[in-house]
Amino acid sequence: MRTIYIYQAFFWLLSLGNFTYAQTDSTALTLTFKGQASGFVLFNPGNNLNFYTGGRYIPQINLSKGLPNTQLLDLEASANIFGTMGFQPFDSANTNGDIRPYRGWVRYSNPQLEIRVGLQKINFGSASILRPLMWFDQIDPRDPLQLTDGVYGVLGRYYFLNNANIWLWGLYGNKNRRGFDIAPSATKIPEFGGRFQFPTKNGEAAVTYHHRNAKVSELGQFTFNNTPEHRFGIDGKWDLKVGLWVEATWVHTTQNIGLLTNQHLINLGTDYTFSIGSGLTVIAEQLVYTFDEKPFQFKNTATLTAFTASYPLGLFDQVNAILYYDWTNENVYNLLRWQHSFAKLTFNVLAFWNPTDSQLPQQQFSENLFGGKGIQILLVFNH
Repeated sequence: MRTIYIYQAFFWLLSLGNFTYAQTDSTALTLTFKGQASGFVLFNPGNNLNFYTGGRYIPQINLSKGLPNTQLLDLEASANIFGTMGFQPFDSANTNGDIRPYRGWVRYSNPQLEIRVGLQKINFGSASILRPLMWFDQIDPRDPLQLTDGVYGVLGRYYFLNNANIWLWGLYGNKNRRGFDIAPSATKIPEFGGRFQFPTKNGEAAVTYHHRNAKVSELGQFTFNNTPEHRFGIDGKWDLKVGLWVEATWVHTTQNIGLLTNQHLINLGTDYTFSIGSGLTVIAEQLVYTFDEKPFQFKNTATLTAFTASYPLGLFDQVNAILYYDWTNENVYNLLRWQHSFAKLTFNVLAFWNPTDSQLPQQQFSENLFGGKGIQILLVFNH
Protein backbone atom coordinates (compact mmCIF):
# COMPACT_ATOMS: atom_id res chain seq x y z
CA MET A 1 0.00 0.00 0.00
CA ARG A 2 2.85 2.39 0.83
CA THR A 3 4.33 1.86 -2.63
CA ILE A 4 0.97 2.81 -4.22
CA TYR A 5 0.96 6.09 -2.27
CA ILE A 6 4.52 6.80 -3.42
CA TYR A 7 3.55 6.34 -7.07
CA GLN A 8 0.53 8.64 -6.56
CA ALA A 9 2.79 11.31 -5.06
CA PHE A 10 5.21 10.81 -7.94
CA PHE A 11 2.64 11.58 -10.65
CA TRP A 12 0.98 14.41 -8.68
CA LEU A 13 4.25 16.27 -8.24
CA LEU A 14 5.22 15.67 -11.85
CA SER A 15 1.94 17.24 -12.97
CA LEU A 16 2.93 20.51 -11.31
CA GLY A 17 5.54 21.16 -13.98
CA ASN A 18 8.08 23.86 -13.24
CA PHE A 19 7.77 27.52 -12.48
CA THR A 20 9.92 30.53 -11.62
CA TYR A 21 8.87 33.66 -9.78
CA ALA A 22 11.33 36.56 -9.71
CA GLN A 23 11.51 40.25 -8.95
CA THR A 24 13.68 42.53 -11.05
CA ASP A 25 15.70 44.79 -8.71
CA SER A 26 19.20 44.10 -7.37
CA THR A 27 17.80 42.52 -4.20
CA ALA A 28 15.54 40.19 -6.19
CA LEU A 29 13.52 37.42 -4.60
CA THR A 30 13.50 34.38 -6.89
CA LEU A 31 11.50 31.20 -6.35
CA THR A 32 12.05 28.22 -8.65
CA PHE A 33 10.44 24.79 -8.70
CA LYS A 34 11.91 22.04 -10.87
CA GLY A 35 12.37 18.32 -10.73
CA GLN A 36 13.78 15.16 -12.22
CA ALA A 37 11.61 12.14 -12.97
CA SER A 38 13.04 8.81 -14.04
CA GLY A 39 11.74 5.34 -14.73
CA PHE A 40 13.42 2.10 -15.66
CA VAL A 41 12.88 -1.51 -16.65
CA LEU A 42 15.62 -4.09 -16.14
CA PHE A 43 16.08 -7.69 -17.16
CA ASN A 44 18.63 -9.84 -15.33
CA PRO A 45 18.21 -13.59 -15.81
CA GLY A 46 20.70 -14.30 -13.00
CA ASN A 47 18.56 -12.70 -10.27
CA ASN A 48 15.90 -14.57 -8.32
CA LEU A 49 13.49 -11.99 -9.74
CA ASN A 50 14.36 -11.62 -13.42
CA PHE A 51 12.48 -8.35 -14.07
CA TYR A 52 12.63 -5.05 -12.21
CA THR A 53 10.81 -1.82 -12.84
CA GLY A 54 10.69 1.40 -10.88
CA GLY A 55 10.30 5.13 -10.80
CA ARG A 56 11.93 8.01 -9.00
CA TYR A 57 11.04 11.66 -8.63
CA ILE A 58 13.23 14.36 -7.10
CA PRO A 59 11.25 17.62 -6.74
CA GLN A 60 13.41 20.64 -5.95
CA ILE A 61 12.59 24.13 -4.68
CA ASN A 62 15.13 26.95 -4.76
CA LEU A 63 14.60 30.35 -3.14
CA SER A 64 17.14 33.16 -3.39
CA LYS A 65 17.19 36.70 -2.05
CA GLY A 66 19.68 39.26 -3.26
CA LEU A 67 21.35 41.41 -0.60
CA PRO A 68 23.30 44.67 -0.90
CA ASN A 69 26.95 44.61 -2.03
CA THR A 70 26.56 41.48 -4.24
CA GLN A 71 25.61 39.27 -1.29
CA LEU A 72 23.10 36.45 -1.62
CA LEU A 73 20.95 34.36 0.70
CA ASP A 74 19.47 31.21 -0.84
CA LEU A 75 18.11 27.80 0.04
CA GLU A 76 17.42 24.47 -1.62
CA ALA A 77 15.00 21.73 -0.58
CA SER A 78 14.41 18.44 -2.41
CA ALA A 79 13.12 14.96 -1.73
CA ASN A 80 13.89 11.50 -3.10
CA ILE A 81 10.61 9.70 -3.87
CA PHE A 82 11.05 6.24 -5.32
CA GLY A 83 9.39 2.88 -5.75
CA THR A 84 10.58 -0.39 -7.30
CA MET A 85 9.03 -3.74 -8.06
CA GLY A 86 10.87 -6.95 -8.85
CA PHE A 87 8.96 -9.89 -10.22
CA GLN A 88 9.21 -13.32 -11.73
CA PRO A 89 6.31 -13.60 -14.20
CA PHE A 90 3.41 -15.69 -12.89
CA ASP A 91 5.40 -16.67 -9.80
CA SER A 92 6.49 -14.02 -7.28
CA ALA A 93 6.96 -10.27 -6.80
CA ASN A 94 8.54 -7.87 -4.33
CA THR A 95 7.93 -4.13 -3.91
CA ASN A 96 9.93 -1.42 -2.21
CA GLY A 97 9.61 2.34 -1.91
CA ASP A 98 10.19 5.33 0.29
CA ILE A 99 10.17 9.12 0.57
CA ARG A 100 13.40 10.58 1.94
CA PRO A 101 14.88 14.06 2.26
CA TYR A 102 17.49 14.55 -0.45
CA ARG A 103 18.77 18.09 0.06
CA GLY A 104 17.80 20.78 2.54
CA TRP A 105 20.22 23.66 3.09
CA VAL A 106 20.45 27.42 3.56
CA ARG A 107 23.46 29.40 2.25
CA TYR A 108 24.93 32.84 2.64
CA SER A 109 27.44 33.90 -0.03
CA ASN A 110 29.39 36.84 -1.39
CA PRO A 111 32.08 36.95 -4.12
CA GLN A 112 34.71 35.34 -1.85
CA LEU A 113 32.80 33.47 0.88
CA GLU A 114 29.99 30.98 1.21
CA ILE A 115 28.52 29.30 4.29
CA ARG A 116 26.02 26.46 3.80
CA VAL A 117 24.05 24.77 6.59
CA GLY A 118 21.84 21.69 6.35
CA LEU A 119 21.54 18.46 4.35
CA GLN A 120 23.98 18.89 1.48
CA LYS A 121 26.34 17.21 -0.96
CA ILE A 122 30.05 17.57 -0.13
CA ASN A 123 32.62 16.12 -2.49
CA PHE A 124 36.10 17.03 -3.68
CA GLY A 125 39.30 15.54 -5.06
CA SER A 126 41.14 15.03 -8.32
CA ALA A 127 40.22 11.43 -9.19
CA SER A 128 37.28 10.64 -11.48
CA ILE A 129 36.35 6.97 -10.90
CA LEU A 130 38.20 5.28 -8.02
CA ARG A 131 38.22 8.10 -5.49
CA PRO A 132 40.12 7.75 -2.18
CA LEU A 133 38.64 11.12 -1.11
CA MET A 134 35.07 9.83 -1.43
CA TRP A 135 34.54 10.69 2.24
CA PHE A 136 31.04 12.19 2.18
CA ASP A 137 29.32 10.83 -0.94
CA GLN A 138 28.69 7.56 -2.73
CA ILE A 139 28.58 8.56 -6.39
CA ASP A 140 28.86 5.60 -8.76
CA PRO A 141 30.37 6.59 -12.15
CA ARG A 142 28.14 3.96 -13.78
CA ASP A 143 24.94 5.63 -12.54
CA PRO A 144 23.48 7.97 -15.24
CA LEU A 145 21.61 9.90 -12.51
CA GLN A 146 24.74 10.41 -10.34
CA LEU A 147 22.65 10.07 -7.18
CA THR A 148 24.13 10.28 -3.71
CA ASP A 149 22.69 10.90 -0.26
CA GLY A 150 23.75 14.12 1.43
CA VAL A 151 25.25 14.73 4.85
CA TYR A 152 23.96 16.96 7.65
CA GLY A 153 26.38 19.71 8.59
CA VAL A 154 27.79 23.16 8.01
CA LEU A 155 30.32 23.96 5.27
CA GLY A 156 32.26 27.18 4.85
CA ARG A 157 34.45 28.03 1.85
CA TYR A 158 36.65 31.08 1.35
CA TYR A 159 38.17 31.90 -2.06
CA PHE A 160 41.41 33.89 -2.21
CA LEU A 161 42.17 36.22 -5.11
CA ASN A 162 44.95 33.91 -6.36
CA ASN A 163 42.41 31.07 -6.85
CA ALA A 164 43.41 29.26 -3.67
CA ASN A 165 40.52 28.29 -1.40
CA ILE A 166 39.98 26.91 2.07
CA TRP A 167 37.13 24.67 3.25
CA LEU A 168 36.01 24.08 6.84
CA TRP A 169 33.15 21.78 7.86
CA GLY A 170 31.38 20.24 10.80
CA LEU A 171 28.97 17.29 10.52
CA TYR A 172 26.45 15.83 12.95
CA GLY A 173 23.77 13.13 12.90
CA ASN A 174 25.02 11.10 9.91
CA LYS A 175 24.69 7.34 10.33
CA ASN A 176 25.25 5.77 6.89
CA ARG A 177 28.55 4.44 5.60
CA ARG A 178 30.15 6.45 2.82
CA GLY A 179 32.76 5.45 0.27
CA PHE A 180 35.46 3.28 1.83
CA ASP A 181 34.18 3.63 5.44
CA ILE A 182 35.05 0.63 7.60
CA ALA A 183 32.11 1.45 9.89
CA PRO A 184 29.38 4.11 10.13
CA SER A 185 29.89 7.31 12.10
CA ALA A 186 28.74 7.76 15.68
CA THR A 187 25.65 9.91 15.10
CA LYS A 188 25.78 11.83 18.40
CA ILE A 189 29.47 12.80 18.20
CA PRO A 190 30.36 15.71 15.86
CA GLU A 191 32.71 15.27 12.91
CA PHE A 192 34.92 18.08 11.66
CA GLY A 193 37.61 18.80 9.11
CA GLY A 194 39.00 21.08 6.45
CA ARG A 195 40.72 21.35 3.09
CA PHE A 196 43.22 23.79 1.57
CA GLN A 197 43.38 23.88 -2.21
CA PHE A 198 45.99 25.96 -4.03
CA PRO A 199 47.14 26.59 -7.63
CA THR A 200 50.34 25.06 -8.97
CA LYS A 201 52.07 25.22 -12.32
CA ASN A 202 49.70 23.71 -14.92
CA GLY A 203 47.20 22.63 -12.27
CA GLU A 204 46.25 22.60 -8.61
CA ALA A 205 46.89 20.58 -5.45
CA ALA A 206 45.25 20.20 -2.04
CA VAL A 207 45.62 18.79 1.47
CA THR A 208 42.59 17.56 3.44
CA TYR A 209 41.88 16.40 7.01
CA HIS A 210 38.80 14.94 8.71
CA HIS A 211 38.09 13.64 12.21
CA ARG A 212 35.20 11.42 13.24
CA ASN A 213 34.30 8.61 15.64
CA ALA A 214 33.79 5.28 13.86
CA LYS A 215 31.07 3.07 15.33
CA VAL A 216 33.14 -0.13 15.24
CA SER A 217 30.69 -1.96 17.51
CA GLU A 218 28.59 -2.60 14.39
CA LEU A 219 31.42 -4.77 13.04
CA GLY A 220 30.52 -7.28 15.79
CA GLN A 221 34.03 -8.15 16.99
CA PHE A 222 35.12 -5.38 19.38
CA THR A 223 34.27 -4.79 23.05
CA PHE A 224 34.32 -0.98 22.75
CA ASN A 225 31.68 1.00 20.91
CA ASN A 226 33.41 3.89 19.12
CA THR A 227 36.98 4.77 18.18
CA PRO A 228 38.32 8.18 17.10
CA GLU A 229 39.47 8.20 13.49
CA HIS A 230 41.84 10.62 11.70
CA ARG A 231 41.80 10.99 7.94
CA PHE A 232 44.55 12.65 5.92
CA GLY A 233 44.40 13.27 2.18
CA ILE A 234 46.53 14.80 -0.56
CA ASP A 235 45.61 15.26 -4.21
CA GLY A 236 46.70 17.14 -7.29
CA LYS A 237 45.75 17.45 -10.93
CA TRP A 238 47.78 18.86 -13.83
CA ASP A 239 46.98 19.63 -17.46
CA LEU A 240 50.04 18.66 -19.50
CA LYS A 241 49.87 17.00 -22.91
CA VAL A 242 47.55 14.62 -21.11
CA GLY A 243 45.62 15.09 -17.90
CA LEU A 244 47.44 13.63 -14.90
CA TRP A 245 46.34 13.33 -11.28
CA VAL A 246 47.16 11.69 -7.99
CA GLU A 247 44.93 11.21 -4.96
CA ALA A 248 45.94 9.45 -1.73
CA THR A 249 44.50 9.02 1.78
CA TRP A 250 45.54 7.56 5.10
CA VAL A 251 42.82 6.65 7.61
CA HIS A 252 44.02 5.86 11.14
CA THR A 253 41.97 4.75 14.15
CA THR A 254 43.42 5.60 17.57
CA GLN A 255 42.48 2.20 19.03
CA ASN A 256 43.87 -1.06 17.71
CA ILE A 257 41.21 -2.84 15.66
CA GLY A 258 43.55 -5.26 13.94
CA LEU A 259 43.99 -4.97 10.18
CA LEU A 260 41.40 -2.19 10.08
CA THR A 261 43.50 0.15 12.22
CA ASN A 262 45.18 1.73 9.18
CA GLN A 263 43.76 2.16 5.69
CA HIS A 264 45.84 3.50 2.79
CA LEU A 265 44.53 4.33 -0.68
CA ILE A 266 46.57 5.66 -3.61
CA ASN A 267 45.10 6.57 -7.01
CA LEU A 268 47.04 7.49 -10.14
CA GLY A 269 45.05 8.59 -13.18
CA THR A 270 45.20 10.09 -16.63
CA ASP A 271 42.85 11.19 -19.40
CA TYR A 272 43.23 12.11 -23.05
CA THR A 273 40.95 12.93 -25.96
CA PHE A 274 42.03 11.26 -29.20
CA SER A 275 41.30 13.04 -32.48
CA ILE A 276 39.22 10.17 -33.79
CA GLY A 277 36.01 11.26 -35.46
CA SER A 278 34.15 13.53 -33.04
CA GLY A 279 36.73 12.89 -30.31
CA LEU A 280 37.25 9.76 -28.20
CA THR A 281 37.87 10.58 -24.52
CA VAL A 282 39.58 7.89 -22.45
CA ILE A 283 40.19 7.88 -18.68
CA ALA A 284 42.42 5.34 -16.91
CA GLU A 285 42.93 5.00 -13.16
CA GLN A 286 44.89 2.63 -10.96
CA LEU A 287 43.96 2.26 -7.28
CA VAL A 288 46.11 0.47 -4.71
CA TYR A 289 44.62 0.07 -1.25
CA THR A 290 45.67 -1.75 1.88
CA PHE A 291 44.47 -2.49 5.42
CA ASP A 292 47.22 -2.94 7.99
CA GLU A 293 47.63 -3.04 11.76
CA LYS A 294 50.58 -0.62 11.60
CA PRO A 295 50.88 2.53 9.46
CA PHE A 296 52.46 2.22 6.00
CA GLN A 297 53.15 -1.52 6.18
CA PHE A 298 51.46 -2.25 2.82
CA LYS A 299 51.29 -5.97 3.59
CA ASN A 300 47.63 -6.58 2.71
CA THR A 301 47.27 -4.78 -0.59
CA ALA A 302 44.65 -4.99 -3.30
CA THR A 303 44.52 -3.34 -6.71
CA LEU A 304 41.73 -2.02 -8.93
CA THR A 305 42.06 -0.73 -12.49
CA ALA A 306 39.35 1.33 -14.18
CA PHE A 307 38.90 2.50 -17.78
CA THR A 308 36.19 4.67 -19.27
CA ALA A 309 35.71 5.63 -22.89
CA SER A 310 33.24 8.20 -24.20
CA TYR A 311 32.41 8.93 -27.82
CA PRO A 312 29.74 11.36 -29.16
CA LEU A 313 27.61 10.11 -32.04
CA GLY A 314 26.49 13.47 -33.35
CA LEU A 315 24.85 16.21 -31.29
CA PHE A 316 22.32 14.11 -29.38
CA ASP A 317 23.83 10.64 -28.98
CA GLN A 318 26.75 9.37 -26.93
CA VAL A 319 28.25 5.99 -26.18
CA ASN A 320 30.08 5.28 -22.90
CA ALA A 321 31.95 2.18 -21.76
CA ILE A 322 33.20 1.55 -18.22
CA LEU A 323 35.45 -1.35 -17.25
CA TYR A 324 36.84 -2.32 -13.84
CA TYR A 325 39.35 -5.06 -13.19
CA ASP A 326 39.79 -6.38 -9.67
CA TRP A 327 43.31 -7.87 -9.65
CA THR A 328 42.89 -9.47 -6.22
CA ASN A 329 39.72 -11.41 -6.99
CA GLU A 330 40.35 -11.57 -10.76
CA ASN A 331 36.93 -10.13 -11.52
CA VAL A 332 35.93 -7.94 -14.47
CA TYR A 333 33.05 -5.43 -14.37
CA ASN A 334 31.65 -4.19 -17.70
CA LEU A 335 29.06 -1.58 -18.55
CA LEU A 336 28.11 -0.18 -21.97
CA ARG A 337 25.67 2.74 -22.25
CA TRP A 338 24.03 4.47 -25.17
CA GLN A 339 22.39 7.81 -24.41
CA HIS A 340 20.10 9.89 -26.61
CA SER A 341 19.19 13.40 -25.44
CA PHE A 342 16.06 15.37 -26.32
CA ALA A 343 15.26 18.87 -25.05
CA LYS A 344 14.19 17.66 -21.58
CA LEU A 345 14.18 13.88 -21.95
CA THR A 346 17.14 11.51 -21.91
CA PHE A 347 16.88 7.92 -23.11
CA ASN A 348 19.50 5.43 -21.84
CA VAL A 349 20.16 1.80 -22.69
CA LEU A 350 22.65 0.03 -20.41
CA ALA A 351 24.11 -3.44 -20.96
CA PHE A 352 26.18 -4.99 -18.16
CA TRP A 353 28.23 -8.09 -17.47
CA ASN A 354 29.50 -8.25 -13.90
CA PRO A 355 30.34 -10.72 -11.11
CA THR A 356 27.31 -11.84 -9.13
CA ASP A 357 28.66 -10.33 -5.88
CA SER A 358 30.05 -6.82 -6.28
CA GLN A 359 33.26 -5.93 -4.43
CA LEU A 360 33.37 -2.33 -5.68
CA PRO A 361 33.21 0.51 -3.13
CA GLN A 362 30.81 2.61 -5.22
CA GLN A 363 27.75 0.39 -4.92
CA GLN A 364 25.06 3.05 -5.13
CA PHE A 365 22.09 0.74 -5.50
CA SER A 366 20.50 -0.76 -2.38
CA GLU A 367 19.91 -3.98 -4.27
CA ASN A 368 22.56 -5.59 -6.45
CA LEU A 369 20.48 -5.40 -9.62
CA PHE A 370 23.62 -5.23 -11.78
CA GLY A 371 25.17 -8.49 -10.58
CA GLY A 372 25.51 -10.94 -13.49
CA LYS A 373 24.42 -10.16 -17.05
CA GLY A 374 21.51 -8.02 -18.14
CA ILE A 375 20.10 -4.91 -19.75
CA GLN A 376 18.35 -1.80 -18.44
CA ILE A 377 16.30 0.89 -20.17
CA LEU A 378 16.20 4.20 -18.29
CA LEU A 379 14.18 7.34 -19.12
CA VAL A 380 15.03 10.63 -17.40
CA PHE A 381 12.85 13.73 -17.63
CA ASN A 382 14.07 17.08 -16.30
CA HIS A 383 11.64 19.95 -15.97
